[in-house]
Amino acid sequence: MSVIGIDFGNESCYVAVAKAGGIETIANDYSLRATPSCVAFAGRNRVLGVAAKNQQVTNMNNTIGGFKRLLGRKYNDPHVQNELRMIPYKVEPRSDGGIGIRVHYQDEECVFSPEQITAMLFTKLKDDSAKELKTQINDCVITVPSFFTNAERQSLLDAAGIAGLNVLRLMNETTATALSYGFYKQDLPVPEEKARNVIFVDCGHSSLQVSACAFHKGKLKMLASCADQVGGRDFDYALADHFSNEFQTKYKIDPRTNKRAFLRLLTEVEKLKKQMSANSTKLPLNIECFMNEIDVHSTMQRSIMEEMCAPLFQRIEACMKKLLKDSNLGPEDIHSVEIVGGSSRIPQIKQLIENIFGKTASTTLNQDEAVSRGGALQCAILSPAVRVREFACSDVQAYPVLISWEDGTQRNEMKVFEQYHTAPFSRLLTVHRREPMTINVHYEANSVPYPDPFIGSFLIKDIKPNANGDPQEVKIKVRINQNGIVLVSSATMVEKRETEEPVTPPATNNGEQPANSPQGEEPAKAGEPMDIQEGSDDDEHTRNDQSKSTDDNSAGGGSWTQRVSRWFTSSDKKKKVTTKSFDLTIDGRTHGFASTELSKYYELEVKMIANDRQEKERVDARNALEEFVYEIRGKIQEDGELSAYIEPDDASKLGLTLEDFENWLYEDGENCEKQVYKDKLTQLKQQTDPIKIRCDEYSGHEQAFTDMGHTIQLTNKAVEQYRNKDPKYDHLTETEILNISEAAQKAQKWYEEARSKLVSVRKTQDPPVRVADIRHETQTLYTCTNSVLSRPKPKPPTPPADTGKEQQQNGSDKSKDQKQDSTADGNPPKDLTEDKMDVE
Repeated sequence: MSVIGIDFGNESCYVAVAKAGGIETIANDYSLRATPSCVAFAGRNRVLGVAAKNQQVTNMNNTIGGFKRLLGRKYNDPHVQNELRMIPYKVEPRSDGGIGIRVHYQDEECVFSPEQITAMLFTKLKDDSAKELKTQINDCVITVPSFFTNAERQSLLDAAGIAGLNVLRLMNETTATALSYGFYKQDLPVPEEKARNVIFVDCGHSSLQVSACAFHKGKLKMLASCADQVGGRDFDYALADHFSNEFQTKYKIDPRTNKRAFLRLLTEVEKLKKQMSANSTKLPLNIECFMNEIDVHSTMQRSIMEEMCAPLFQRIEACMKKLLKDSNLGPEDIHSVEIVGGSSRIPQIKQLIENIFGKTASTTLNQDEAVSRGGALQCAILSPAVRVREFACSDVQAYPVLISWEDGTQRNEMKVFEQYHTAPFSRLLTVHRREPMTINVHYEANSVPYPDPFIGSFLIKDIKPNANGDPQEVKIKVRINQNGIVLVSSATMVEKRETEEPVTPPATNNGEQPANSPQGEEPAKAGEPMDIQEGSDDDEHTRNDQSKSTDDNSAGGGSWTQRVSRWFTSSDKKKKVTTKSFDLTIDGRTHGFASTELSKYYELEVKMIANDRQEKERVDARNALEEFVYEIRGKIQEDGELSAYIEPDDASKLGLTLEDFENWLYEDGENCEKQVYKDKLTQLKQQTDPIKIRCDEYSGHEQAFTDMGHTIQLTNKAVEQYRNKDPKYDHLTETEILNISEAAQKAQKWYEEARSKLVSVRKTQDPPVRVADIRHETQTLYTCTNSVLSRPKPKPPTPPADTGKEQQQNGSDKSKDQKQDSTADGNPPKDLTEDKMDVE
């Protein structure tokens, strides 16, 4: 099982994986690291990623791109209406006010939500990762812009759920970039020292994010993060508008009135923009057959582009200055400024960085892959499947959060999280209520790039008064979870009861009652309507225990002297307070799909994946039949590979059959099932296989006969060597040599007869001798010969042990070496009687 980090961008996606050797970016099926964020529908199948991007101009109505900006939003959102002016596909309102994307799929009109389109892209990324890593993909971390609201984050989680991904965390892109930077740094200051403050500027395709981060060894803390909806595409649109106005004057055509032409223009100006980042000279723009068969030509220079895009650069400058103000950092407090994102390569943006932060833009990080690498690192840290060094990440909440509730006719409101509050984080609120209540959570007005600041409405049920009819204490936990989503996570009602029991008065040190203990003091009164306790998620349970202990002490009477004073009441009975907690039911109404809708969309996605697989198999079967028709047609033509092995009349008939198959493929057989194509291919092969077999047979005869003749020659040579008393065969018997000699003669006779049979046979006839027969005869001869000739010589006899003199036991080394050399050469040892030894 592998863990991955997904950088889901508006233009393209990157996937990184944590391996033993570090972080690696995965390539897709086109061997590219970047997978375009495009989903297309072509006929009966879906086209995802690179293939979808490639057909955007020709199939623009069914090619969906830029849908990241539509997640979690309503159709009437001004932001959405602004986006609709730039996209070529059809978008319509749904019954719930959401966004519906209309496409032509499987011969009918279908409407998909942006979450479903995103899930399709995630399915592609998941499949590419599984193929590359050859293992199942389960856990992942998905990065999101830091300015995403609750609605957008929940939509992304829903999309991942539809795709079957287990999201360990939604991580802000700014935090992922910081983690990618700090994880490998070995010179970070220790916690006791001053933090290293680093600014990260991420200017991507559709947004700008600028963040400040403080680093210590083993951890990072985000200080502030500012964003603006300005990116590389805004420069493209500015250039496209400029050229559209120029072409309207010069050529009397307006590309803005033709979606296909405007898409082509955007593609060309994007290339021009990238060239201007490296060149300050005047650069040409040429598009052939642009519109109405007109070729257009123009030029652009970087200085002119910077003047034209001055409002965009002013927005970028304002965002950077706002970050300096929000983070309370001065230029002297900043260690470095790191840039990521494709559009940060624009020279004017680098100049703005130097002017505002007083530091030259640093390119330590991979500008395209830094975010996905940080996501993969976070996923490895969170997943139990991978062991990695711990590195703590403390993020921030981008927007202030408020809650409100009704108390009778009075509406109460309070701020629970300030802007840039630490996340994840939980805040415990205490309220005294007699009946169920509704907590409304929302962002502070005008603080979010979203028309509706609503986060969620949470109805807390089962609240009731105590036995005396008094309000009961209710503890409500409001939480920012690890995904940056704000919610009411739990609610508990604390029920307190007093019971009386006899007690013996306690004694002081001298056995007397304390003189300063008041008599009959009443319990402390309830405090404010809403009390607040806060802390990080790590010490959440500790806070709950402490709050319960504090509540018990308060209800029980506080200090020791107070408790003693109540023990000496007129009834001489002790009041004992028992506390019992009840978990309350919460009905939440917030953004995102209901569980039933998610299940339905998940099943639909699984069905579409199966349909894609079946369609691919069907298309592959059709292509195999089409390829076979063209292949055979070329081979049976004159001078073709198979032309010598088929009669001219048969070739003509087969040619007509192939023509009929071709016509059928492009007419009635255009959309048949996979099995139909397979049956047609089998039928065609029954006619062509005999021709191909004849070709293979006649082509293989010569080599097979050559191998057989060589084997016969080797056998005869071995027999001749034996007759000539060659020492290496002197261990063989005459009978064995006669056997292999007869086998060679028999093979030679078969060889000559087979050759003679093939002399008078035409190649258009089936051969009387097959290659397999020749190979069989060759193997038979080889096995017979090799079993005899490869038999090793027997080992020489071992000399008997000598029990004679000591001199005989310690024979000379020279005599021993001679014997060993003689044995190693394969010659029998000398007669032992030649050595002057006594031998038994």
